[in-house]
Amino acid sequence: MGDLAPEGLATLIARGRREAMAPLEAEHWLLERFGVARQRDWPAAPYCLLADGRAAGIAPGEDCWMRADPVHLRAEGSGLLHVDASECAITDEEAGMLARDINRHFAGSFTLVAPRRDRWYLRLQEAPDMETAPLAAVCGRSIASRLPRGAEAMRWQARTNELQMLLHEHPVNAAREARGELTVNSVWLWGAGRLAPPQAKSFRLAAANDPLALGLAQAAGAAAMPLPAGGGAWIESTRGAGSVLLVLDALRPPVCRGDGRAWREQLGALDRDWFGPLALALRRWRIGMVSLYLLGPERTLKVETTGSDLRRFWRRAKPLAAWGS
Repeated sequence: MGDLAPEGLATLIARGRREAMAPLEAEHWLLERFGVARQRDWPAAPYCLLADGRAAGIAPGEDCWMRADPVHLRAEGSGLLHVDASECAITDEEAGMLARDINRHFAGSFTLVAPRRDRWYLRLQEAPDMETAPLAAVCGRSIASRLPRGAEAMRWQARTNELQMLLHEHPVNAAREARGELTVNSVWLWGAGRLAPPQAKSFRLAAANDPLALGLAQAAGAAAMPLPAGGGAWIESTRGAGSVLLVLDALRPPVCRGDGRAWREQLGALDRDWFGPLALALRRWRIGMVSLYLLGPERTLKVETTGSDLRRFWRRAKPLAAWGS
């Protein structure tokens, strides 16, 4: 982050009340905030499907679901580096063909559904006894330390290996390779569980592009909507709406790609469209408080800022690196 100090975000951090916390995956934070208990694993998949499956007429119901996202694994050094399906840019038709043949091959073991080209789901009889890592936790990184762990991890690794062989020989991938495109050569398994009513009504409204946040809001009976392009007028329109959840995850794709320039550009856009307008709304007493959870690999930084806090002018903004998050 170097000397980056985006005005809105830097001001909110400098003048707010800060608390350093243990590192936490965004998916686990969301589940905890909505009062969803861990099952054998953190059950992200059924809530994601609640959001993703609506347009396709697929509902999680009482079944057990596990994310099985299409990925490209690339050999690098002594291990495998993960590249997600958004980098592969597969089409709906390609996803449908792959899903059809995977289901034919594994009939009786599980059913794969692909409501979105880049997010796939397995319908299971029971959740496997294993602990997994969310897709975002391995995107652009070595997978070695984040492979599934637990009593059934080896059995599912064997299934993944079998699926990889199927994908390696599939005509979709042969055609992609001939065109010089990345192949879908594996899936990333994570987040198995069943849908359960969230026990915490933490938010009245959720605005996000993340399916887990949207699905949790729907399950909790809160309003849910895609994240607007810009925050200024929209923030004004939510006055009196109660507690609002914003998931600002635009930095994830450049982190996944290791693209520092795009990361800086996205941070500037977030500051212009969201952090700056949020700070302005606090100054004008349009909103009561902004609570930030900045999730980093080493720690989570929680910051709570009110309009009164912004009057503490002697707390000068610092580069983001100074806060270590």
